[in-house]
Amino acid sequence: MTLMNALGHALAIAGSMTWEILWALVLGFFLSGAIQAVVRKDEVVRFMPDDSPRSLAIATAAGAASSSCSYAAVALARALFRKGAHFTAAMAFEIASTNLVIELGILLALLLGWQFTLAEFVGGPLIILAVALLFRLAVRGRIIEAARVQAERGLAGAMEGHAAMDMSVPAEGPIWRRILSPAGFTATAHYFVMDWAAVWRDIAGGLLLAGAFAAWVPADRLRSFFLEGHPLASTLWGPLIGPLLAVASFVCSIGNVPLAAVLWNGGLSFGGLISFLYADLIILPILLIYRKYYGTAMTVRITVIFYVVMAAAGYVVELLFQPLGLVPAERHAKVIEGVVTWNYTTFLNIVLLALAAALVWRFLRTGGVSMFRMMGSAPGGIEPHSRSRPNGRRKHIIDVTRPR
Repeated sequence: MTLMNALGHALAIAGSMTWEILWALVLGFFLSGAIQAVVRKDEVVRFMPDDSPRSLAIATAAGAASSSCSYAAVALARALFRKGAHFTAAMAFEIASTNLVIELGILLALLLGWQFTLAEFVGGPLIILAVALLFRLAVRGRIIEAARVQAERGLAGAMEGHAAMDMSVPAEGPIWRRILSPAGFTATAHYFVMDWAAVWRDIAGGLLLAGAFAAWVPADRLRSFFLEGHPLASTLWGPLIGPLLAVASFVCSIGNVPLAAVLWNGGLSFGGLISFLYADLIILPILLIYRKYYGTAMTVRITVIFYVVMAAAGYVVELLFQPLGLVPAERHAKVIEGVVTWNYTTFLNIVLLALAAALVWRFLRTGGVSMFRMMGSAPGGIEPHSRSRPNGRRKHIIDVTRPR
């Protein structure tokens, strides 16, 4: 196979996977944007003063209703910490924001199967609980204070502006009325576009990486590496290597899902794949951001605790799902190479792309470009506010102030 043929093969697989999942991505980000439109981030902080079960539950729910961009989740967790949220609660928000969001669940069900979506949403709360318990043992006193001092320095990471923007609709009236109102549609459109802008590189990178893996790495080598012919060894090996593969992939958020499909077909164990999906918060670029945000001592603890808990979650999920017959017997994740045909995928792509076009048009017509320019900035404390105009459009006012 020549170099050009090899590249063409990889790109063809990446392209066909893109077409297969496009409608699911648009639907997921639309639903996520609608949820974010009625959840005010700045009001969450006062419900996260400690690491009690109530605070952790609220942080988890708020995270699940937030953006799926790992970089934005990490930046927003620091912002919550600086505004008074307990550090453990901020980490619970961060974990939920990347592992319990609706677009991730839809994509997992489409490419891998509903069992993986269920596993992701069963294991996520277990990870948050385990992290909270280990933080109580290993993250206390001087470590927390040193992290707070470092966080207050306000060093820039990534997606700071995106994390600081709050475009939600004021809490007036029932949720559905707020979502369906002109202001609600505008807020949904802004979240939709901004979230896409935040994660498209990860999605594209994940698709290209998945295409390269599927085209260039022989399946028998993957099966040998994952010890597929040795059930016990594979079960033990998978959750240990899964997070390390995620760290090395440099791809975070839902961009990991296409690669996960290739790894599943290649023989990675069920628990190993779940651990791989959880580990998007310890990829190398994010570890460097942790060091900027919280200092070396806290970063070491976050890294070790997250790895241990994510690997353990893989074991627990497999132990729970295997006796119940919920681990798929066949490895038929959708890693395809083919031509576009008239089927339900094409129909859904057309319908959802029309919705995406309407949202982008609303975004452009309601001051979205100015917001877009600020999403990757390091504002030091952007607090967007919205004024409703008579026609239902919202004017975003950016108040650049240092957080107190």
